[in-house]
Amino acid sequence: MPDEPDQKISVLIVDDHAIVRHGLRTLLELMDDICIIGEAATGKTAVELAMQLHPDVVLMDLMMPEMNGIQATQQISALGLGAKVIALTSFQEDEQVIPAIQAGATSFLLKDVSPVDLVEAIRAAYRGEARLHPSVARKLMDQVSAKPAARPLGDDLTGRELDVLQQVAQGLSNREIAEKLVISEKTVKTHISSLLSKLNLDDRTQLAIYALKKGLG
Repeated sequence: MPDEPDQKISVLIVDDHAIVRHGLRTLLELMDDICIIGEAATGKTAVELAMQLHPDVVLMDLMMPEMNGIQATQQISALGLGAKVIALTSFQEDEQVIPAIQAGATSFLLKDVSPVDLVEAIRAAYRGEARLHPSVARKLMDQVSAKPAARPLGDDLTGRELDVLQQVAQGLSNREIAEKLVISEKTVKTHISSLLSKLNLDDRTQLAIYALKKGLG
């Protein structure tokens, strides 16, 4: 929940089906700590509203006209506004999961998620924490397992690299890691590149999953 008693988590709902948007609004308006500040039916409109409204959290459908949710997520993340995107979709195909997370989505949930879990995911996203649908998490784990084994977590990682690795596992962006560790974003990128090289991993998603499996989350 928000740190201040009167502060609410501002949410932008993005879905091309009006009935889905209505259902989400009806559910979330029951929460004392959540405020719906806008709705969008297309990815293009979502980006425009994110620029105007600066939401804390965006519930993002992935299959939409004009601009899909992955493209919209990428553009919203690039704005640097700190909005946390939760990908919310009816599908769990591999071609959606990885690109959505790489585009900047904090969490990936299926639309069969329970109301309780959805609300918890929004609060977690606000805190900078990731939430994945169990089947999605399994897909990501399988992808990591299919790669050559990452090197053991050993003495070749510096203390600062371990600090960065822990923050990546918690779903923080480079900017947020930089602020938390009081270093520059360029330095964060350098540490992440070094971690990927040392651990024989391909991308940030694999790095986060590896860190979680090692108990660093």
